[in-house]
Amino acid sequence: MKQLLFVFLGGGIGSVLRFLISKTLNPTFQSFYLGTFIVNIVGSLLIGLILGLTLKNNYFTQNQILFLAVGFCGGFTTFSTFAFENYSLLKNGDLINFAMYTILSIATGIIAIMAGLWLSKTF
Repeated sequence: MKQLLFVFLGGGIGSVLRFLISKTLNPTFQSFYLGTFIVNIVGSLLIGLILGLTLKNNYFTQNQILFLAVGFCGGFTTFSTFAFENYSLLKNGDLINFAMYTILSIATGIIAIMAGLWLSKTF
């Protein structure tokens, strides 16, 4: 039961923060969802760092991983919103922004995880 509470609390905090960032930044660029892009990239960097530190030297306990990686990063990042935004771009016939948003999000997300893992080696 305690593990569920850690995931619940982390997920709640991450979701609220994602909502605030997306609400602020997404309307700024109508053909590129900057808020969603930023939360997904920052979340990827954080999960790479958290899991890298844990793999390297058990920096975080299992409960901290549940709170930070599963809860916070899981609530903070969003694949479903990313998929819906891509659908919206396709529906509007905005193929260039669809391709740019999709490729940049996936490639930068993977690079961010790699950067987080690399950063964890310096601690």
